[in-house]
Amino acid sequence: MKSLTLLGATGSVGSSTLDVVARHPDRYRVVALTAHRSADALLALAIRHRPRYAVLSGLAEDRALRQRFNLEAGVELLFGANALEQVASDPACDAVMAAIVGAAGLGATIAAARAGKQVLLANKEALVMAGPLFMRAVAEAGARLLPIDSEHNAVFQCLPSGTNPGTGSVRRIVLTASGGPFRAAPLEGLSEVTPEQACAHPNWVMGRKISVDSATMMNKGLEVIEAHWLFGAAPSTIDVLIHPQSIVHSLVEYVDGSMIAQLSNPDMRVPIAHALAHPERIESGAAALDLAAVGRLSFERPDAQRFPCLGLAYAALGAGGTAPAILNAANEAAVEAFLAGQLRYTAIHDVIRHTLERVPAGRADTLGAVLESDARARAAAAAFSARMREQVA
Repeated sequence: MKSLTLLGATGSVGSSTLDVVARHPDRYRVVALTAHRSADALLALAIRHRPRYAVLSGLAEDRALRQRFNLEAGVELLFGANALEQVASDPACDAVMAAIVGAAGLGATIAAARAGKQVLLANKEALVMAGPLFMRAVAEAGARLLPIDSEHNAVFQCLPSGTNPGTGSVRRIVLTASGGPFRAAPLEGLSEVTPEQACAHPNWVMGRKISVDSATMMNKGLEVIEAHWLFGAAPSTIDVLIHPQSIVHSLVEYVDGSMIAQLSNPDMRVPIAHALAHPERIESGAAALDLAAVGRLSFERPDAQRFPCLGLAYAALGAGGTAPAILNAANEAAVEAFLAGQLRYTAIHDVIRHTLERVPAGRADTLGAVLESDARARAAAAAFSARMREQVA
């Protein structure tokens, strides 16, 4: 049996992972489940899946909660961010599903890589913020890295040698994007978009932050950066196409003119099951794809005016160093302000651009340097957001 630690158990990827795991009780055993502050939701999962550990990373030591988890689930409850790294590197764990959204998952994901685990990577930020550090940790510890994002998992499946694009045989990688809920909305109305509208993704069920990133296409920009590190691909060889049906999850074009794509219904259980069982295949619970029912697969190029965040991501990748970490931090701060009703949807891009201009990028050779740039970017983005809010008021 494969023993699994799940970082971010109460999120959408965590729920999908546990659904796949529950379908194969003879293959997988859960060692640890983590959440930020959702104690009741985590306890319910612990009662069902009976891990050895549960972690509430956003809470300080709470004796009453510890006793409750022990009595009701027979689980040892740990607290604080350090506990994430502890369970991610625990010798009893074979694989780590890194599914914590945002920079909060960075330390634990790197800890899993340094411990030589099989890392099932759903956390974009490990590569966006600290790509060189993370890939070095993977190489030095002999960790095995499998992408969970549907786009990168699709690319992985389309490359015959896994994460190695080959020596000159690949012409380009094409990441697909749904275009989100505002792909065809009038541009003049975007400034009045509400958080509820931005989170209403037409195809995928995702968390609120990721849903907003999909609407702005910042998620695709982050995925371009991620693909650069995962597959060793130059930025000029990574393209993005809008594909509203979300059936073709990505493509790889070869120098002979061939193009290989991975298709499935938009269900995160497909890439999760692929990574959990690789190189085998297991049933995921996702519905089979009926191409006749789909009827049509269409593609279009992203509109730079509608999706300016995508260009910012390419620029940050080109700048290198800690620029991608600054980009990510500014985006997290801007999206948080938007979801709180404190920033217009169209100002998300303005906050990110301003932060990239104001916070100089440095070398990303240590985790401390990355985190310092992250903190400076968050402060700059929050200050600029506050100024914009005052102007609107």
